[in-house]
Amino acid sequence: MELTLKIPGDVVETLRFPPDEVEWELRKELALALYQRGVLSSAKACVLLGITRWEFEDVLRQRQIRRHYTEKNLEEDIGYARSHQ
Repeated sequence: MELTLKIPGDVVETLRFPPDEVEWELRKELALALYQRGVLSSAKACVLLGITRWEFEDVLRQRQIRRHYTEKNLEEDIGYARSHQ
C-alpha cells in the first residue's frame, strides 16, 4: 500500500522549507516522530527516508534522539541487510 498525503499550499509555505526540500523534511519529521514513539523501527525509517542506516544514525545524533533497539529491531535490521547485499 502506498499513501499520498495532501497538504494545503498555505501550510507548506508556513513551513519555510526550500521547495526542493519540502518532501524530504516532512518525511524526515514523520520518520523521526514515529521512531521516537516506538512505532517505526530504524530499518523502516531508513526505507521511508531512502537513506542508509548510518545516515539515519547521523540524523538521530543531530536531533539528539536516543536510539532504542529491541530484539525485533535486530531481526528487522538483519532482514534489511540481507535484502540489500
